[in-house]
Amino acid sequence: MKYKRPECLTGESMHYCPGCGHGIIHRLIAEVIDESYKDHKIVGVAPVGCAVFIYDYFNFDFVAAAHGRATAAATGVKRCIPDALVFSYQGDGDIAAIGTSEVIHAATRGENFTAIFVNNGVYAMTGGQMAPTTIPGQVTVSSPYGRDPKVQGYHIKLCEMLIPLDGVAFVARTSIHNLKNIEFTKKAIKRAFEVQMNKEGFSIIEVLSNCPTNWGMTPAESMKRIENEVLKYYNLGIFKDKGRGI
Repeated sequence: MKYKRPECLTGESMHYCPGCGHGIIHRLIAEVIDESYKDHKIVGVAPVGCAVFIYDYFNFDFVAAAHGRATAAATGVKRCIPDALVFSYQGDGDIAAIGTSEVIHAATRGENFTAIFVNNGVYAMTGGQMAPTTIPGQVTVSSPYGRDPKVQGYHIKLCEMLIPLDGVAFVARTSIHNLKNIEFTKKAIKRAFEVQMNKEGFSIIEVLSNCPTNWGMTPAESMKRIENEVLKYYNLGIFKDKGRGI
């Protein structure tokens, strides 16, 4: 198969650091939309964080939300345009810290949109500080001796928090550290969008991603770190799919 740029991606060069996982995830979203939703109204909601300029890279409408408020903005968009495919795209500092209240209440209400949550374990845009998702022992600029659960607490597991909520229809955690899991991520995005368009309720995909710059690694080393370290604390899989009895 000869690969080409998905039609719903613009020709704009992405601003991300070399080896960053955001570009991979952008392409997967674009492929799913090209394959299944080219004739639909699409609206994305941009976060504050590394992906703040995501609206430059897609050929469809975006709303720029305040920090942590992307799920609240997506709620408003979906309620105004209920037949549109609506998704928020958020990092861990955005959705799992300042935006925790918004995502929990949107999920509880069963708001019918999809949240795509990119977890690289740090506040990347601001220089690599410890985030709620930073795993125990991980060194960051604000945890120079490694995250100590006795001092800084444990890492947050957002997917596991959302599973019991009645309004949640689909929950998955995936990764992009190898080709097998990149393909799994694409399938999870496709399924989450299907759940949304079937009006089943709130859907979320957490994608474990890398941050070579703030982890102080090469892109290849950072992918290996996901496999060797991060997966010890974050299990992968489809945790809930109401429509399929999971």
